[in-house]
Amino acid sequence: MPHMILLIEDNQTDIELTRRAFIKGNIDSELVVKEDGQEALNYLFGAESSTSAAVSVLPDLILLDLKMPKISGLEVLRHIRQNARTRRIPVVVLTSSVEESDLAAAYNLCANSYIRKPVDFKEFVDAVKALCHYWLELNEPSPL
Repeated sequence: MPHMILLIEDNQTDIELTRRAFIKGNIDSELVVKEDGQEALNYLFGAESSTSAAVSVLPDLILLDLKMPKISGLEVLRHIRQNARTRRIPVVVLTSSVEESDLAAAYNLCANSYIRKPVDFKEFVDAVKALCHYWLELNEPSPL
């Protein structure tokens, strides 16, 4: 069964680049995309005021952008880490932010990794391929 990766990203160009990187890098995983923090939280936890229920199968890995509308990536990370059901899912912050305060905040909220998006497409493919290889193949996941 292929792994499932949740990409939380609001930039359409970056979403398409990530999809292309998965194809180019031969990454055999299902990529689920949520385009803002609220949509991601609704997906993971369900929404009290809507008909959506929490997803039954959690992702094996979350790729999280920081700068998003509605709810920021850092706030999404806070919710993920505060919930017993999701706190052990590896979260890789994949961002273009060069702010040291974002780096510190992400690690303070227990991000597993922080990667600045390479501008060059080949470097981006290599980065996505390496992080998927590590988190989905080499890393021994935490037992539930």
